[in-house]
Formats: sequence, structure tokens, C-alpha cells
Amino acid sequence: MKITEMDKKLYTLLVYSENIAGILNQITAVFTRRQVNIESLNVSASSIKNIHKYTITAWSDEEQIKKITKAIEKKIDVVKAQYYTDDELFIYEVALFKIATPTLLANPEISRAIRHLDARMLEVNPTYTTVLMGGVTEDIATLFKKLNEANCILQYTRTGKIAVTRSKEETITDFLDEQQNIEAGSSD
Repeated sequence: MKITEMDKKLYTLLVYSENIAGILNQITAVFTRRQVNIESLNVSASSIKNIHKYTITAWSDEEQIKKITKAIEKKIDVVKAQYYTDDELFIYEVALFKIATPTLLANPEISRAIRHLDARMLEVNPTYTTVLMGGVTEDIATLFKKLNEANCILQYTRTGKIAVTRSKEETITDFLDEQQNIEAGSSD
């Protein structure tokens, strides 16, 4: 059965691993082998000592994302990998816009859009204005569209999604506790 674009959803994978050189390459290779493009990627320390967290988003169908998650979890330095839909997560992104100050001053709609979407101006000088916005992807896309329509964007960048689960239980902590109990039992 051929997967159509309509069958695809945006999934977020949360991957926990030791901080080992080369693990990011191993993780992204899983997507490459299955010809799935990574939409966004964020790597940071996690709440667990010596464990890093990878937040990866990709458009896929559920069957394929399950296979990708299992393949990632088989990597020796990966502690845990799980996939989620947006309704299972608290999600946040940050965007930086560098816009032309003369255009900003000439068009009051630009500053109204910035204020309306709770973005803030970090620096204003005669040449450019730097705008910072944090929030969900859709709101950032809305501001980008308005600024782009005003033809004032000089530079633009945004982070990948960062996310925490909405679950009351932390599966990674539970997993690590189980592993510690297994190791303690085998050393007796």
C-alpha cells in the first residue's frame, strides 16, 4: 500500500542517550535510510545526569514512525526512544527575526503584529530591528507571514521544537529505575 501525503502526520520523537560522539549521526541515519526528512532537531542536556535529550520532528505515518523509533532504540548508546503526537506534549519554539527598521517605522501594522503575537523587540537601530518570539509553531508562522508580506525580513531563524510530555509518569525515569534494579539484582 502506497502512503500518501494525507496519511502523514507530524510526529515528535523524544530520544534519550548518553552523550557519546557520533550518536547524532547514528540517529539521523535511521531517518535517512527510510527516506524520512527531519523537520526539526533539538539536542540538549536532560533532567538526568549524563543523559542527553533529542527532540526530533518528522512527517510520517504511524507504522513507519514505529519502525524508526524501534531502530533508534536498538542503538547501543540510546537509553530510550518514544514518539508522540502534538496533543501528548507541551511544545515550545523560539524564533529570531531581523527586520528593516525603515520599513518598520513606515508601516505601523508591523509593530501591531509584533505586539499582538506577544513578540518583543530586542534591539532597534537605524538599520535593523531584532524581534524575539517564543510560542507554538503556528504563531511563529503567522508572524513570519505578516513580516514577509511587509517585505521587511532581512534574516530569520527558529529553533526546533522543545517538548516535555503531558504524562504524569516519566517513562525515561521509570526505565532507568528498572535498569538500576536489574543491575542491583545481578550484582547480589
